[in-house]
Amino acid sequence: MGMPHAPGPGEPGDLLETEWEAHRPAVFGAAYRLLGSVADAEDVTQDVWLRAAGADLRGVSDFRAWLVTVAARRSYDILKSARMRRETYVGPWLPEPLLTGPDASEAVLVDESVGTAMLLIMEELSPPERVAFVLHDVFGLDFGRIADVLGASVPAARQYASRARRRVAKARQAAPRAPRAERERVLAVFRAAYEAGDLAGLVRLLHPDAVYVTDGGGKIAAARKLIHGGLRVAEVMVRGGRQWRPDRIDVVEVGGELALLFRREGRVYSVDTLQITDGVITEYRRVINPEKLSHL
Repeated sequence: MGMPHAPGPGEPGDLLETEWEAHRPAVFGAAYRLLGSVADAEDVTQDVWLRAAGADLRGVSDFRAWLVTVAARRSYDILKSARMRRETYVGPWLPEPLLTGPDASEAVLVDESVGTAMLLIMEELSPPERVAFVLHDVFGLDFGRIADVLGASVPAARQYASRARRRVAKARQAAPRAPRAERERVLAVFRAAYEAGDLAGLVRLLHPDAVYVTDGGGKIAAARKLIHGGLRVAEVMVRGGRQWRPDRIDVVEVGGELALLFRREGRVYSVDTLQITDGVITEYRRVINPEKLSHL
């Protein structure tokens, strides 16, 4: 992303840009965690830079906290309107995939809070709860700043964070994160079975109550309801694999977790993330909405 060379009053341009480059991942990371959208997070990041470039920063003692607070305030406004957009979204909604491996186009502070599973958990929180949780538990901001972002009292900000923390902990306990080695094994076996059209092999990898979630956003043919049951999911996958045979399937890192990226005719067709528990797939999530894949 290009940056205008416009230092704030009393702030040398080269120093501002050096500080900005050091903290830009945190700005983008905060916005992405709050919004679940790469495009929106990039817009917020640009807005924060413009705000910083035009501000008098001489009294700012913690530039990182100041930047993240500005990002959170802008993201909070978007988040409140996004809740209404979600209600009219066609079919299931999944977060926009963020590549976080060595070839990622965006540097970001990678931890569990940018994973698809965590972003889906945070989608269930109210906007104030999500902001309070991300700013306090992920970025370590004090509740005075958080209260200012939310337009609430400090005790209220603490309560929002506490409620969010309890809900997140409960969801984590219900669906713990699989170790990397286990994900590598399951993804390798799944890819081989998928490419071979091996129905029995896929059934063995899927939990009997597995759920298949497809996000097409009304932009491309996709199931508009969840598909339940390991056998049913496997049948849909085999049929889809024959109809839309990929040129290539790569194991990539999305939100800090291993995932699958499908290419057809030289373009990214889907990005798939999996919930794996005890060596089997309990939830398979596929993003095929082209608007959510264009940045890849």
